[in-house]
Amino acid sequence: MTRTRSSSRLYQEATANVKAAAKAIDMEQKVRRVLMKPMNELIVNFPVQRENGEHQVLQGYRIQHNNVLGPYKGGMRFHQDMDLNEARALATWMTFKCALLNLPFGGAKGGVTINPREFSRAELERVVRRFTHALGENIGPEFDIPAPDMGTDAQTMGWMMDTYLNSRGPGERQNARRVVTGKPVELGGSLGREAATGRGVAYALRHLYGQLDRSLSGQSVAIQGFGNVGSHAAAAFRELNMKVVAVADVTGAIYDPAGLDVDALIRYATQNHGVVGFANCDRLSTAEFFALDVDVLVPAALESQITTDNVNSVRARTVVEAANGPVTARASATLEEAGVHLIPDILANAGGVVVSYYEWVQNKTSNRWTEQDIDRRLRDAIWDASDRVWAVRNQRGCSWRLAAYIEAAILLQKVYQLRGIFP
Repeated sequence: MTRTRSSSRLYQEATANVKAAAKAIDMEQKVRRVLMKPMNELIVNFPVQRENGEHQVLQGYRIQHNNVLGPYKGGMRFHQDMDLNEARALATWMTFKCALLNLPFGGAKGGVTINPREFSRAELERVVRRFTHALGENIGPEFDIPAPDMGTDAQTMGWMMDTYLNSRGPGERQNARRVVTGKPVELGGSLGREAATGRGVAYALRHLYGQLDRSLSGQSVAIQGFGNVGSHAAAAFRELNMKVVAVADVTGAIYDPAGLDVDALIRYATQNHGVVGFANCDRLSTAEFFALDVDVLVPAALESQITTDNVNSVRARTVVEAANGPVTARASATLEEAGVHLIPDILANAGGVVVSYYEWVQNKTSNRWTEQDIDRRLRDAIWDASDRVWAVRNQRGCSWRLAAYIEAAILLQKVYQLRGIFP
């Protein structure tokens, strides 16, 4: 599951979505120009001591794309391919994702260029703490609020929060816990946050099938990526009586036409760091995986997985972008022309930032909501956004992706019109 295009091309596609939406709503030129570029770009180089005693200088990024709706918000990604352009693209998507979901957040993204698998737990803690220290005042609970992303998790956020709090005065520390979201529940994290992105994927799919007057029961699904998002999506699909027939991750792809035991597979993948080797199923190549005759295909791994090179082999009737940018623009057009329903990433995978907002609110108000309350609120938020995207698509006769960006762009332009641009 390697990326098949450069990060510069990824950023070009992100801005192309902005241009298309701006053109569709005849966006004011001044607003268009603001949304085309990040407001702030930060690169930090910092030393980390490895287990062998040597020091390695690492490079980290934080791109703050736009904050007209509220504080910058976005994940921290630890990946060997992480670079400035990838962060720019991801931050741009976050701005439009938050706008689409009517969240009082702007878009940001960041991370460190490392392969976290090559670092021990103690080394990763040092990476997180030094990176947080290097960012300094460039993050904050009312300014820029990080969250987990690929290669990071709740523990990462716990270390980041602790490092930040220890740079605050005694009177500020308890009020600053909301500097990150997606942290452990014991540290002020929200119930339901870990599963939120995966469950949001399932809610977006349920809405689509409801609009099409179709049942999800018995529908076959293939999931690429079985980390936090893919595994929780699989569990949610099982609740809907869907049949998960294939799963792929960094170790390879497995297939069982009768349906995989999702709970057992999650346990196996956790213990063995991958899905390959799971009992009583067949191995597939990457090409065979994408060509499976399934009802639903869920790319939940890296960007640029379905491209012009393999899109014509896709036989799924619905594609749900659980990852960020897993289908290229040209491949998306090909799928739409073939009558495939494609639920775009800024809608499909928005569950994480929705529940991050709920966590931020709970921290701010010293509240604790139940997991059932969180899940209901998440469902309603995804369905409300889906209703609006469906309406725009039907009204304009455009693609799912363009409809989502148009809906987000309308709000962003309206806010700029009401606030004006200083001075």
